[in-house]
Amino acid sequence: MRILVTAVSHSSHISGVQRHALNMVRCLLLDTTVTKVYLVLGTWQREMFETSGLAPDSRLTLHYLEIRRSSIARNLWYYKDLPKFVAQLQPDLVHLSYPMPVNAAAISCPTVLTLHDLYPYEIPRNFGLHQALFNRVILRSCLQSVDAIACVSDATMARLNQFASSAIIRKATRIYNCVEQESSSSTRSPLPGWEGEPFLLTVAQHRRNKNIPLLLAAFNRLLRQGQIDPATRLVIVGIKGPETGTINSLVDRYGLNYSALFLEGLSQAELQWCYTHSAAVVLPSVTEGFGLPIAEGLLAGCRIVCSDIAAFREIGGVHCNFVALGAHAENSLAAAIRATLDQPVKAPVPLPHLSAHVLAREYASLYRGLIASASGKASRSQRPLSPMEVAERQSR
Repeated sequence: MRILVTAVSHSSHISGVQRHALNMVRCLLLDTTVTKVYLVLGTWQREMFETSGLAPDSRLTLHYLEIRRSSIARNLWYYKDLPKFVAQLQPDLVHLSYPMPVNAAAISCPTVLTLHDLYPYEIPRNFGLHQALFNRVILRSCLQSVDAIACVSDATMARLNQFASSAIIRKATRIYNCVEQESSSSTRSPLPGWEGEPFLLTVAQHRRNKNIPLLLAAFNRLLRQGQIDPATRLVIVGIKGPETGTINSLVDRYGLNYSALFLEGLSQAELQWCYTHSAAVVLPSVTEGFGLPIAEGLLAGCRIVCSDIAAFREIGGVHCNFVALGAHAENSLAAAIRATLDQPVKAPVPLPHLSAHVLAREYASLYRGLIASASGKASRSQRPLSPMEVAERQSR
C-alpha cells in the first residue's frame, strides 16, 4: 500500500494535530504491507519535522509545499491542487490528518479523514463567530466528501453522532491517537532560569476550550492563600491563539509575570523533561476530543488533575484526580491541586491500546478494506455488461 498523509497546517511549532500526523506515519511504517508513505508539509514546518524524532525510513518521502502560509492559500491547495498531487504520485489512499476543504470526487483513490473533535459546533468561541461558521462549512463538507472517518476517541464518535447525519456516521470508526512512552528526555531544563523550583504543568493551546483563565485563577488562589510553595511556577506549553490576549491580561492582573511561564515549540525530549520534573499536570479543559497530555502524563508517571469530561475519563480511567467544573470551579480546582500534591509520586501507567503496533494494524485494516472496495467498484465499472444487464438498462 502507498499512503499519502497530508499535514499542512499554519503552525510551525508542534501541536496535537501535527503530533498526530507524525505518530500516524510512525504507525504506518511498522506495517510491512505499507510500501510507501508520502508526508506532505509546508516549508515552514521543516524544523518541526526535523526535531520530531521520527526515525529515517527508506519508505518515507517528504514533500514540502512552496505555498503561502495563509489560511486561504492552504485551503485552495487542499481543494484545487491536492487532486493533481495525487494524480502525480499515484498513492493507493489519501489520509487527511485534520479537516480541510477537499474535492474527494476528483481524487482517484479512497480518502480518509482523522476527526479530532467537533469544536466548530461544540465551542464556536474557540475561533470567533465568523471563523466558526466558516469552519463548520469546511468540516461538514469534508465529512461528506471523504470515504472514511477515523475518530480519535469514543468521545469524538459520540459528538459526531450528535451533530452529523446518518450517512456520515456510517463512514466513521474509532482509531485512537498513537501515544507511547518517550525513550529519551532532555538532559537540560527548557525552563529559562530554572533552579529546581516546583512547577505545575499544562500542555494547551491558547484556546477557549483549554480553560487556561480558570487555571490561572486557581493557581493565583493557591499562592495567595499560602497553600503551595511560594516559589512554585505554572508552566504553560502551547502555541498562541485567540485567548492569548485574555490570558496575558489575567497574568498582569494577578501579578504572575514571574510565576507563570509560557513556552512553545518544545521538542519531544524537552516536553518529556517537563512531564517528568513537574509536581503535577493540570488540565481543566471544558471539552476535548482526545486528551493527549493525559496519556503522555500517565506514561511519564505524573500526578494528574483534570476536568471531569468524557474524553479525559476515557483516557485517564481511574488514574487521574477528576474535577467537576461547576459553579465553584476555581475553588474546586485549587483544592484538587492541593490534594494531588499531597499524594505520593505515581508509577508510569502502561497504555498498550495506544501503542504504535496496535494502531498500525487498525490503520492497515481500514485502508485495505477501502482500497479493496474501490478496486472492486473500478472492476465492475470497467467489465462488459452482461446481456441481462443490457436489457435491464434498456428497459429503464
